[in-house]
Amino acid sequence: MKQIRNFVMTVACILFLSVAGYADDTPVAADQLPAAVKTFVAKHFPKQKVVFAERDSDFLEKTKFELRLDDGSKVEVYKDGTWNKVENKTSGVPAGFAPKGIADFVKANYAAFVVIKVEKERNGYEVELSNGVELKFNEQSQLIGMDD
Repeated sequence: MKQIRNFVMTVACILFLSVAGYADDTPVAADQLPAAVKTFVAKHFPKQKVVFAERDSDFLEKTKFELRLDDGSKVEVYKDGTWNKVENKTSGVPAGFAPKGIADFVKANYAAFVVIKVEKERNGYEVELSNGVELKFNEQSQLIGMDD
């Protein structure tokens, strides 16, 4: 019985390690990006050029591409062209990434600061401002937390 348990534990460990090792971060040439990703960049960053791209394939997650643009922007875009995160610590994130309710809240309460990161989360958004404050919003654009 002890041998069977040890065998099962060994097989379980091997399976776990093989699944955990599945993550694949591979550099991709800008001209080899999927059409939907290229369209996203052209639409939202028309004056910017992709200087580095990496395909991030994790087990049980959709394939996404992490892009670095020549203006310093960092963008995470899924293969289908939907975005996950947009960040630019020098000039701020272009308008339109945060939903209108969130943009209105930031304008009313933090007008002196720039949004430097917008990230979609499971149940809403996380927004980081140039003063270091992180705001968390639910899907209805209601503030549900903050961290400074």
